[in-house]
Amino acid sequence: MTETQFGTLVEERLDGATSALKIVIVEDNPHFATTLLNNLEIEGFVVELASNVADGLGLILTTHPALVILDIMLPGRTGYDLLQALRAAGSDVPVIVLTARRDEEDKLRGFGMGADDYITKPVSLLELIARMRALLRRVRPGFEETAPQSIRFADIEVHPATRTVRRNGALVELRPKEFELLIALLRRHDRIVSRAELLRDVWGYHPSAASRTVDTHMAGLRQKLERYPLAPRHLLTVRAAGYMLRVHESEGASDT
Repeated sequence: MTETQFGTLVEERLDGATSALKIVIVEDNPHFATTLLNNLEIEGFVVELASNVADGLGLILTTHPALVILDIMLPGRTGYDLLQALRAAGSDVPVIVLTARRDEEDKLRGFGMGADDYITKPVSLLELIARMRALLRRVRPGFEETAPQSIRFADIEVHPATRTVRRNGALVELRPKEFELLIALLRRHDRIVSRAELLRDVWGYHPSAASRTVDTHMAGLRQKLERYPLAPRHLLTVRAAGYMLRVHESEGASDT
């Protein structure tokens, strides 16, 4: 299998059946909104952005998205106002509240107004996507039914739906963040991915450049998936740049 063919396979198997679904994000932080948009488009979703209640409400009622991601702290009127207006208009569109407000009272208020899920920031993008998929499966019977079940490279077989990995047919026990790190690298296979990108997408935050979290989890992946962990052929370090998952064998790279 060529790298181009493998790339197409990964896109098909990780994206599943989401390509026709529209998502509306109502978020006034342009950097965060753009980050979400870029990552959800990689997932195969069609994404629309709004930065305030009026624009968000109009966009949702005219485009009829499959799902809405809604911030609470918006300029002027709040996300609660938008949620209340949506339900008053008879819309049953699934809504995930994604906010920095952590108080139980805020969560109860959100659910009381008709939110389907309430997630507090920071959140890893992989967790957000998993919860989006779970919600879509509940409200759209048949969602992802036709999605292929596994991705293979070398002697590794990855099953995204069941979050399991096998090596030479034997089950490999990965820690949750190790699995999410592997998926994040699979999505960008054969490309350099910086520590900052991985920290953002897998752990959902922007710690200092000195953080060793990614390094530690990558070492764990190598111990479990590479034949020679000290001379890896797939899970590579690119000095001073980040990491790369090569789907075809390569000479190992030195750790930073």
